[in-house]
Amino acid sequence: MTQNSQDKQQRHKTPLFFRMMTALLLSCLCWTPAWADSLDEQQLVEKAQHTVTSFMEDPNLTWFQDHVKEAKALLIIPQQLKAAFFFGADGGSGVLVARDDKTGEWGEPTFYVLGGLSFGFQFGGEASEVIILAMTPGAVEKLYSSSFKLGGDASVAAGPYGAGVEGATSANLNADFLSFSRSKGAYAGVSLEGSIIYTDDDSNEAYYGKKVRPVDILVTKSVNNKHSAGLRQAIMTATK
Repeated sequence: MTQNSQDKQQRHKTPLFFRMMTALLLSCLCWTPAWADSLDEQQLVEKAQHTVTSFMEDPNLTWFQDHVKEAKALLIIPQQLKAAFFFGADGGSGVLVARDDKTGEWGEPTFYVLGGLSFGFQFGGEASEVIILAMTPGAVEKLYSSSFKLGGDASVAAGPYGAGVEGATSANLNADFLSFSRSKGAYAGVSLEGSIIYTDDDSNEAYYGKKVRPVDILVTKSVNNKHSAGLRQAIMTATK
């Protein structure tokens, strides 16, 4: 084979080689390991664990600390954001952990989103931690659905706060859901009347590695994630 023909052959081979290497490199760059898909969800679960611990250590939330053991499920929202400019909007991502009535154990977290709107003369913004206690069997059943409205599909009330039992009326304490919040050092029950709770299917899929519904996580318990052990232990400690 002459030098000319070898050069021509090399020129034909080189582009193919680079195309193959480029494709391989791109496939490596685009590939995302399974554990990386759920990093946001893992961080949310860890923040939820911190929220539970901080609520249990707060001297201004004694009613919550004394009665959280009566809840059938906890919806924990580590950061609820509120913003207002004539009309207000609030929302946040959170996890729900439910208690097994038979064993008393707390199950795997299910991801939800809380959102709401308000109207009127208002300005400003704030961030707060929120924990919503599901106090009745009907409240838990509502959480199996894809979405529902607090105050419409299920009753909700601001939970008692302070060293005493401020706002602890019988009507409040009989609500399906009781809500508590902490914001910038202020401690108060928070009314979530009109807010909508809906499932975060994408986060549930990312955390468990496959498509799952709330009933799969809360009732049939067909999935699990070892990462949630810290959160479940914090809740178990809080509800002893």
